[in-house]
Amino acid sequence: MGLLISILITFLVVILVLYLVNLLPIDGRAKQIVRIIVILVGILYLLRYLMATGPLI
Repeated sequence: MGLLISILITFLVVILVLYLVNLLPIDGRAKQIVRIIVILVGILYLLRYLMATGPLI
């Protein structure tokens, strides 16, 4: 149950940060780079949670 909550919180934080990036008054290219970085960091955190639990099968 704790794993599911951690994954959900990570997903919600990534969505919130992506929303806040869209509000920044910077050009489109910089926003795109920041979005890619945020998504990569989110994926790394999700992989960290999944690797900590061991095999899912």
